Amino acid sequence: MDFAFSDEQEMLRTSAREFLARECPSSYVRRVAETEDAWDGAMWERMAAMGWTGLGIPEHLGGVGGFLDLIVILEETGRTLLPGPYFSTMGLALPALLEAGGTAAEEVMSAIAAGRARATLALTEPSGRWDAEGVTLSARRSGSAWRLDGAKLFVPDAGVADHLVVAARTGGAGEDGITLFLVSDRPSGMTVTPLEGLDLTRRWYEVRFEGVEVPEANVLGAVDRGWAPLARALEWATAGLCAEMVGGSQRVLDMSVEYAKTRHQFGKPIGIYQAVSHKLADMLLETESARSATYYAAWTVEADAPDRSLAVSMAKAYTSDAYRRATGNGIQVHGGIGFTWEHDLHLYFRRAKASEVLLGDATYHRELVARALDL
Repeated sequence: MDFAFSDEQEMLRTSAREFLARECPSSYVRRVAETEDAWDGAMWERMAAMGWTGLGIPEHLGGVGGFLDLIVILEETGRTLLPGPYFSTMGLALPALLEAGGTAAEEVMSAIAAGRARATLALTEPSGRWDAEGVTLSARRSGSAWRLDGAKLFVPDAGVADHLVVAARTGGAGEDGITLFLVSDRPSGMTVTPLEGLDLTRRWYEVRFEGVEVPEANVLGAVDRGWAPLARALEWATAGLCAEMVGGSQRVLDMSVEYAKTRHQFGKPIGIYQAVSHKLADMLLETESARSATYYAAWTVEADAPDRSLAVSMAKAYTSDAYRRATGNGIQVHGGIGFTWEHDLHLYFRRAKASEVLLGDATYHRELVARALDL
């Protein structure tokens, strides 16, 4: 099997890297990170004009390209720490809309493809769980609509999202009785509150629902059967997040190698000393291994291969640790300057720590791998 990217996808990678180098330098990231919602509407319009908001969306809805094209872009956005709701829209909300389907979902996907809408996924609750048992927010019929009551925590970019895909409990226990709802704009009874987060480039929110009424037309998929499509969507999302982390890990490695070549001690570049060179070798080994695991996971999702769940969990378990260690080693290679606010390494370290727990940490995914092996 040939897992290499096509010539067109490599051209997409090159154009994305050139665009982000020009439009998303460190100075831009820092400036946007200081804003209230860490996003820039003008940048979103430029990305939409390049077709990035249509990746993975069916052509009849205005989309272009497939999931692997999106993986290419996510790796490059992770490399530059692109702030804003791109991952929450394309990596979290979009797969849920695709898997659930329906008229309402198609309307939102068309708006996303055209660059007119942003969206996110509201799944986690105070328990912090990513599995079906963690969904307790209640949804009950109220006449011709549904009434949502409860809270969602750590909802990325909810402050700038036009639409939320909300997982709610409509009955049953575990994977039974979960339904997906599309909540648009800011209906009465819904409050969005910013949370303190480690990653300055990605904002997190608490979203509370107090008697929020959602019309029947905004039910995504079948009532009580929402977990199966959501689980598949989370596999898409996790592979995309791994691509982001690989891009960030590669950038940290590049910065560290360049510093080791130019920083001199005792008249020699510090890269010749084993204490430094061995750390760089470990970073290279783990980054390349994470890239291989991520690319394979992305391929299994694209091909809907039988081992897609296993491949995705293996990739997330490994890449979470690899990115965190890469940023930690990068700081050590840089020495004192690596700990300063002025240097960019802390921004990558913050992103690595936040991404480590997003969509389940390494321990959670190792448990899923163990279950797949009947252990």
